[in-house]
Amino acid sequence: MSARSDSTARYLRTPEAARFLGLSGRTLEKHRTYGTGPVYRKLGGRIVYAFDDLQAWADRGARQSTTDPGHGVVHPAKRQAPNASAIPVRRGGES
Repeated sequence: MSARSDSTARYLRTPEAARFLGLSGRTLEKHRTYGTGPVYRKLGGRIVYAFDDLQAWADRGARQSTTDPGHGVVHPAKRQAPNASAIPVRRGGES
């Protein structure tokens, strides 16, 4: 396959993108809802994914072995716990 320039980037709709990633369309929709999925674009009322963004997201999960920590994480398609350091702590008796 030849290299693509930015002007010839291919955009995939959700069903095509899901097939490319080996996921169901519903799982990709959940990733979009929870903010755990690949970058997407909204063009008019249509959701599209750039091929390169799908590949980059999938590459974040690349590992050499089960002990390889890798360089990124592909989270499951579910609501993620909020970052504990970002939540202000209220102490009893303080106003």
